Amino acid sequence: MKLKHLSLRIRIFLAMILLILLASILIAAVTIYQYKEQTDEYNQGRLERKEESVKASINFWLERGNTFPVDEHNLYNIFKDKIHEISAIEKLEINIYDLKGNMAIGTQSGFVKSDALSNLSDTIINNLMNSFKHRYINIKTIEGNSFQSSYSYITDNKFKPIGILNLRYLQDNTAQDKDLQEFLIRMAYVYLLMFLIAIILAYFISSYITRSIKAVTDKMSLTGLNRRNEKIFLKDASAEMYTLVSAYNEMIDELEESAVKLAKGEREQAWREMAKQVAHEIKNPLTPMRLTVQSFQRKFDPNDPKIYEKINEFSKTLIQQIDTMSSIASAFSNFAKMPTQNREELNVVEVVKYALDIFAEDYISYFSDKEVIIAELDKTQLIRIVTNLVKNATQALIEVENKKIEITVSEKNEQVIIIVADNGKGISIEDKEKVFEPKFTTKSSGMGLGLGMVKNIVEAYNGTIDFTSQINKGTVFKIIIPKK
Repeated sequence: MKLKHLSLRIRIFLAMILLILLASILIAAVTIYQYKEQTDEYNQGRLERKEESVKASINFWLERGNTFPVDEHNLYNIFKDKIHEISAIEKLEINIYDLKGNMAIGTQSGFVKSDALSNLSDTIINNLMNSFKHRYINIKTIEGNSFQSSYSYITDNKFKPIGILNLRYLQDNTAQDKDLQEFLIRMAYVYLLMFLIAIILAYFISSYITRSIKAVTDKMSLTGLNRRNEKIFLKDASAEMYTLVSAYNEMIDELEESAVKLAKGEREQAWREMAKQVAHEIKNPLTPMRLTVQSFQRKFDPNDPKIYEKINEFSKTLIQQIDTMSSIASAFSNFAKMPTQNREELNVVEVVKYALDIFAEDYISYFSDKEVIIAELDKTQLIRIVTNLVKNATQALIEVENKKIEITVSEKNEQVIIIVADNGKGISIEDKEKVFEPKFTTKSSGMGLGLGMVKNIVEAYNGTIDFTSQINKGTVFKIIIPKK
């Protein structure tokens, strides 16, 4: 999952955890670096102290114990006995070179026996000669052991150099490394505890920070043009959140105004469309009526022996067209007015069965898991719901073999559930959104008001109506209405 797809709360949580981890790593790195610096300073200081001690012993020997002339050519004779004594006392290897870099005498320790230089390089001699304190330090690592070699002059009583003193010091960091390891282990336990505490704190802090944002998000997700939108009221909100909430509340006010205007416009447009539809539907029977009257007027002959038969045929045609116009007017009248409810306690199972008695088709089946389901509904409206749904189902089976319609009535959680299922041609994807719209129909006849009227009745009871459909497999309508 990409970071940009994570929620703000998770981002804050991860940022705080990473910050703790980074701080822990940096502190551990600084600690190790500090220990290394202290160790190096300790070893350098120890080498300096040993060098001062060795030089003090050599100067004392040159002034009090030596019997040979103090010059470069007598280095071996001067130190042949004393150098081993000093080496044993200081516990380090000592080598003495002449001023040209040739070894005059030295002690040999087994672990560095093969590493002692018989001749000093020009680099060492030049660095020693050119340094401010006439002292040069060289560090080498041999087989994992770190050695410091110091080079300085041996002088006579007049401070004239007579030789070069080389001290080889093995850096033994075992104790320091052990201390560092123990310290890091203790620090790891402390960091682990801090990390667990940090996770808990980060979780609660991130939740607290994003709580207001989540409240705003939840409200926004429920916001819609056709819904009753509520304003947001937050306590102890930050300045940023207060600005956001204020903007949202202003948007809700504007949305309510827009919804009112839109609803008004939609109602006006709906009635205009309804008027057009009424005019269109009324014109359909008027045209054949006009043609019939004109034809009768042209062909009327009082002396015609079949005059009464023609008058009857003419009257029958007019009556049929008048009945059509009357049914159109009734249909639009029933749809236009809000359903008036005459609630009464009735047995839904019996009423639905009564509504199905008008259908003679043998492929219609009726099921109910109970014999009695009592609800407070309008009997006429309930019959209208069932008959409209079943009538639509029968019309969807016109070109289908093995026709089948199933009506099921049940109850659950103080609600009545009515299901009408057929194995008809189904409803196409492009028509699904228009099913409940007024004047929408896929049939060659009819005005498309049946399902729209059913939806109005169901919603008047605070119920719901929905459906599922598959092409050439069938459609299932489901109605849920509260009992009271």
